[in-house]
Amino acid sequence: MNSDHLAIHELKKGFHYVPEAQVFICNVCGQRFENGEVFPIQGRFFEANRAVEFHVGEEHGDNLKRLLHEDSKYNSLTDNQKQLLSLIHDGLSDKEISGKLGVSTSTVRHQRFMFREKAKQAKLYLAIYEQVAEKKTTDEERLIQIHPNATMVDERYLVTEKENLQILKSAFISLSPLKLKAFPSREKKKIVVLRTIARHFEQGKKYTENEINEQLRFIFDDHAVLRRYLVDYGFMYRTPDGKEYGLN
Repeated sequence: MNSDHLAIHELKKGFHYVPEAQVFICNVCGQRFENGEVFPIQGRFFEANRAVEFHVGEEHGDNLKRLLHEDSKYNSLTDNQKQLLSLIHDGLSDKEISGKLGVSTSTVRHQRFMFREKAKQAKLYLAIYEQVAEKKTTDEERLIQIHPNATMVDERYLVTEKENLQILKSAFISLSPLKLKAFPSREKKKIVVLRTIARHFEQGKKYTENEINEQLRFIFDDHAVLRRYLVDYGFMYRTPDGKEYGLN
């Protein structure tokens, strides 16, 4: 699951909460725990917030180690840095770490210092960027929002609000009711089309495959293509047994 959209505290916990759907979602596997439900685990019963915590710990192990080794273009840590951070997290002293890694204690201490300085730098950058991003921009400059569980975040999401409107006009016969001319081959257009179709469904509601097909068939004849891409691109989820669908 793509984690680029998550807040720092959500990355640290290993799960996040979607208020609109009132559901806790595991960052690793996407398993959902709906608020208000009770979940039986190892002979005990847990509410959703405790159940997802238990799930993350039992099913996916140490969250820090998973983050350290996450396959992401934003993870720029070297193997040596990952190993060092892991040992620090395990509570080893500088002397113990130096013995394990075969380096001097002063080298370990210097690296600890550099980690702290980089964290300060990142915090300042984030504060500056968030204030810049909050400024209003024109439709020609403002990029469309990336949906929370996007599976492939790259240049295909570089679509401005103005481009978004142009694509909608060319891709759909009608926007009310929603009628698609043809499913586009260009990636940017796919994102815009799928994003628009996803809004046709209710957040927090579960759908059977037949219900999904019925609604998509009104939008486009090849409803199976739409259903598959909605899931593949992370706009919708499908339960492991394939019986239910819903918006991410």
